[in-house]
Amino acid sequence: MVWNGRKLLLGITGSIAAYKSTWIVRHLKSKGADVQVVCTPDALGFVTPLTLSTLSERPVYSEFVKSAGGEWVNHVELGMWADLILIAPCSAQTLAKMAGGLCDNLLMAVYLSARCPVWFAPAMDIDMWKHPATAKNVKELTSRANHRMLGPANGALASGLNGVGRMAEPQELIDALEAHWASTNADVLPQATEDLRNKMVLITAGPTREAIDDVRYISNHSSGKMGYALAEACLEQGARVVLISGPVTLTPPQGLYAFVAVESAHEMQKAVESYRTKFDIGIFCAAVADFRPVHKTTGKIKKQDAVTRIEMHPNPDILAEVGRNKQPQQFLVGFALESADGIAEARRKKSTKNCDMMILNRINNKGAGFGADTNRVTLLSALGIRELPLASKKDIARDIIQHLILCYIPS
Repeated sequence: MVWNGRKLLLGITGSIAAYKSTWIVRHLKSKGADVQVVCTPDALGFVTPLTLSTLSERPVYSEFVKSAGGEWVNHVELGMWADLILIAPCSAQTLAKMAGGLCDNLLMAVYLSARCPVWFAPAMDIDMWKHPATAKNVKELTSRANHRMLGPANGALASGLNGVGRMAEPQELIDALEAHWASTNADVLPQATEDLRNKMVLITAGPTREAIDDVRYISNHSSGKMGYALAEACLEQGARVVLISGPVTLTPPQGLYAFVAVESAHEMQKAVESYRTKFDIGIFCAAVADFRPVHKTTGKIKKQDAVTRIEMHPNPDILAEVGRNKQPQQFLVGFALESADGIAEARRKKSTKNCDMMILNRINNKGAGFGADTNRVTLLSALGIRELPLASKKDIARDIIQHLILCYIPS
């Protein structure tokens, strides 16, 4: 599909045409796009964050720091996240700031951090549009690579005048986006930016099985989908990926540096140990069983010999062991599966296991967790706490790796 999984950042500026942005968000979402809205402070006088966040199913950002809790809004991450930035409406003031590289609000910081195409739909009165300064700014912007101007249209203006300056109609913007993404073949994965080139990434995935006898075992519902999606996301970034996987029904991604299939926690521990001093980044996504039977019975336990109690013994904490022996250049990512809010517990695990990033999964989140094709996680890192909304595990994996790159790769 042309739209599914596409990430569009919609910038809204201070213009009466901002009311049309709600239509844009609603129709982009209905087509399957993921939409993040960033407003200039002046835009909030024309359209409310509550409306936009309800339609986009994401928080709306307009300041560098969130008012509640003082959490920093990472403009660099937003600029890297988007497949395309659309600024609609684009006021004369914002157009001038883009041309001049001025950075006095969050949207301009995102714009200056962007690596993707930037489209803008001017909206202003006819005299402002015809002013030589505006013409100069338009000439500058349209000369830049990956920049595209849509409109403005000729018609009735807010001043009561009639002429050029009206924002292009939302449906025209939607049609242009659809044509653009259709022409770039939306079903092809994005090319690797190779931000992890020459880095070895070790990933553990799937469950472990702890044998009771030769037939039965203790395990969990992990499908391995998240770990395999992370492996694919790292391959897209040019990494050499070692995937150590418990028993799953998935096909390993093409292009792995190494693939190691294991069954038990001890087998996974042994496989991790063989690469412990070699990897640059370790992502420990596997759902390793916490306990194993003390005694494994040879053959099959018969019904008449069935036991009602199984004595259990703790399994090794693989991530904690790696964390204790972590080398200075290594970056560790752990996963914390919690049933409650979990932030405090995730922070504790990040500290005690010597991780650089901890990813919190909540098993009571609808559409997330074991076996699902979607997920919703919270990232805890040196950049603070970041909530990722419900999305496909492939998209979640890409967001995690982009966040990891910001934390790990020197700027």
